[in-house]
Amino acid sequence: MGMGLSSAQYVPHPHPSPGASASLRRSAGGKQCLPKPLLHPLEREGENQRPATLTPMTPPHTFPVPLAKCYRLLNHGPTVLVASAHAGRRNVMAAAWNMPLDFDPPKVAVVIDKATYSRGLIEASGEFVLAVPTRAAAAQALAAGSHSGRDEDKFAALGIEAWTADKLGAPLPGGCIAWLECRVIPEPHIQQAYDLFLGEVVAARADARLFRDGHWHFDEAATRSIHYIAGGNFFATGEAFEVGPTR
Repeated sequence: MGMGLSSAQYVPHPHPSPGASASLRRSAGGKQCLPKPLLHPLEREGENQRPATLTPMTPPHTFPVPLAKCYRLLNHGPTVLVASAHAGRRNVMAAAWNMPLDFDPPKVAVVIDKATYSRGLIEASGEFVLAVPTRAAAAQALAAGSHSGRDEDKFAALGIEAWTADKLGAPLPGGCIAWLECRVIPEPHIQQAYDLFLGEVVAARADARLFRDGHWHFDEAATRSIHYIAGGNFFATGEAFEVGPTR
């Protein structure tokens, strides 16, 4: 845990924990190999790139999602980025094990391993952000889930832009298409026994070009959300279809 990206090539751990940032393997030599900056998949590369500091505005092309409908941002089971911040430190990790729990008030669940740096930030701040990355950002999502932010700012190291949240101090990771701002619902037993955190969603936001009328509308492959399996393997969200009522 905590290895930096200073001068050695990194190779993501072959089986990063679904709810944890596993340590990285390093080769004995070689050049530094960082992912490209995490850009929004609908923006052309080279445009709208900003330093990896907190941007004092919300992500472009987005709108607030009514809390009664925010469960639909996660109901198809995507891998998420988990952002947290406390006392001047921030972090981002990937989590494959997450789900919506309730409608009113809306709640979510996510597994945050005890070994992660994010765990301490979330416990100290009492809040976190779940963000839905796209296929275009799969390399950054894998790196975020395979590298610890204990010794450096992972947002800066991985070129992930940090937007200002609507209600929380934790940032909104760039390169994503939906964000759910959550306050921790304290459940000490399940947190310690199962690494399971519950959160009440207090604000939600989505890309208006992809989430309309309470539904996802994926067109280009690069804009589809992703589903982590193991060993660097993902599925992309497939085609939507509707089944009518049956007798």
